[in-house]
Amino acid sequence: MFIYNVTTKVSWNIHDAWLKCMQQEYMPAMIATGCFIKYQLSKLQEQNEEEGPTYVVQYFAESKALYNRYIEFYADVFRKEYAEKWGNNLVDFRTLLEVIE
Repeated sequence: MFIYNVTTKVSWNIHDAWLKCMQQEYMPAMIATGCFIKYQLSKLQEQNEEEGPTYVVQYFAESKALYNRYIEFYADVFRKEYAEKWGNNLVDFRTLLEVIE
């Protein structure tokens, strides 16, 4: 199992719209690619939220091949749409984790 981990600090001025979009559109669209079997949305705690809260979305892929399929066929489109919609109102970074146990 592999986890595609996306951490995002969201500006307060887009927070509600961003969260709604993530829950109703973006995360379900990621599952619809067929590359991931589920996702989990979490909010970081004990962080300075003066400029906005930080969220982590984890997308679970059953194999590295499925993750690679996402990167090859879908990632650029999703990232472009995401950047066009939210601009400089958020900062995010992505990591890939392999589940060991």
